[in-house]
Amino acid sequence: MTLAPESTRSPAWAASLHVEVQQFYAHQMQLLDLGEAEQWAGTFTEDATFAVPTLPEPVRGRAGLVAATSRAAAELAAAGQRHRHFIGMFDVRPRPDGAVDVRSYAIVYASQIGGESRVHRVCVCQDVLVRQGGELRVLARTVTRDDLA
Repeated sequence: MTLAPESTRSPAWAASLHVEVQQFYAHQMQLLDLGEAEQWAGTFTEDATFAVPTLPEPVRGRAGLVAATSRAAAELAAAGQRHRHFIGMFDVRPRPDGAVDVRSYAIVYASQIGGESRVHRVCVCQDVLVRQGGELRVLARTVTRDDLA
């Protein structure tokens, strides 16, 4: 493997941003998996969009995110299931305007309480992150599933 000369490598801030993005997603997925709908929605901008193939149209805004996440958590609880989201393989691309494009892979595990775990879905997640009050927030998320064309 040949490395680029030192002068053309990504600056140190790129590594720092990558670590910040990883921590952001680790925290965000923990909130989602714990059913903390309000706190999870707080990791999005007030006017965020969230598009997933399991819903007929994108969810818009934090209130919509809270409603959709609360509904999903209630459905899982009623079915005696738990979901865990593992997200990684981050491709982090800062934009000149300060926004950050992030493409990642997500594996969702479904566990029957007291039973077995299985892979529920494998997805690609494409986000646009922005800073608000110094913190990363999701402005737009588009999720595609590997099992859908």
